Amino acid sequence: MPIMNRESNIFVAGHRGLVGSAIVRKLRAQGGVKLLLRTRNELDLLNQAAVNRFFEDNQVDEVYLAAARVGGIYANSTRQTDFLYENLVIATNVIHAAAEAGVAKLIFFGSSCIYPRMAPQPIKESSLLTGPLEPTNEGYALAKIAGLKLCELYRRQFGKSFISAMPTNLYGPGDNFSAMSSHVIPGLMRRFHQARESGLREVIVWGTGTPLREFLHVDDLAEASLLLMKVYDEDSTINVGSSEEHTISELAEMMKRAVGYEGTIVFDRSKPDGTPRKILDSSRIAALGWKPSRGLQLGLEETYRWALSEGVFLSDRER
Repeated sequence: MPIMNRESNIFVAGHRGLVGSAIVRKLRAQGGVKLLLRTRNELDLLNQAAVNRFFEDNQVDEVYLAAARVGGIYANSTRQTDFLYENLVIATNVIHAAAEAGVAKLIFFGSSCIYPRMAPQPIKESSLLTGPLEPTNEGYALAKIAGLKLCELYRRQFGKSFISAMPTNLYGPGDNFSAMSSHVIPGLMRRFHQARESGLREVIVWGTGTPLREFLHVDDLAEASLLLMKVYDEDSTINVGSSEEHTISELAEMMKRAVGYEGTIVFDRSKPDGTPRKILDSSRIAALGWKPSRGLQLGLEETYRWALSEGVFLSDRER
């Protein structure tokens, strides 16, 4: 990667989202860069011509491709077409335009759902495309696989320094706390908060509580991302996880403590569990000197304090 004699122009695609906002915070704290940030109204990443013009009009040196349509089990399973189409188009538009514009380096963010449902645990990067995907988020996973393969093939065919990182389940400031489309941690946090505020005696959690999950604070991912942009330059995607796993039941108990809820947790076994176990083998990024700085309990408590300060649990009328 060439050394810049000026401040690097960095485009963070999806800078208002969970991952993008964390990367922006880290880049601003680091200094020495010029951030190119566009809202969806200013730059529609689904519009190929608009994306091409953006790269033609701006001397972009680096790209953090964090823009995506995301959601939890319910959203993923009921809107598969939306998740496949929009994420596929965003990836192809940005990666292609970056290649045509001569961008020095790009990092694409995938998801651990790209790996087969029954992949050996912990999941190594070599497990990619070795078995069937989890049916409830197949559309999203296929789009992410296409994006990382596009980065890989641009590298092989044209020598582009395009890399991809596969984070585990993320949470933290900037997350989506919607009741219908959130991931497990913000969704649970909202339910426990509302139960505490309303004095409810129990909180219902989907599934059996037995699936094992790995969680990573988004600020830890941001630190890993900046490191990868500096030192990682290989074909293969690279996993980024905490290397700690908890059952959904354990997560619910930790959430109960973080929120200060005193009622009972009830599991609705009629609802889907999703993948039985999912933890990434993050030994390759650990070998680069990175490790997460937050345990899950501390991270949940920090996230809850942020959510309260931002009023994310308030209705539109209350804000």
